[in-house]
Amino acid sequence: MAAKERIVYQPYVRGARGAVKPGTPVPCRTAEEALRRAEKAMASASVVGAHVVRIMADEEAGDYGDPEYLASLGTVPHVD
Repeated sequence: MAAKERIVYQPYVRGARGAVKPGTPVPCRTAEEALRRAEKAMASASVVGAHVVRIMADEEAGDYGDPEYLASLGTVPHVD
């Protein structure tokens, strides 16, 4: 099977002692949908930050490409 594009909205929340920790990643159909979800969550203050990530994945073969960070909002961990 060929690799397919996967778009994920990765929220970040406050953890113990104010640390930023990842929330549950949300698969989205498009980068625009992921960005809308991130902006809505940021506006409601339910999350402190978010990444919108694209990855190419062949899940049957277990092959996953490097993530491409499309957007970063609010407080998020540093990514190289």
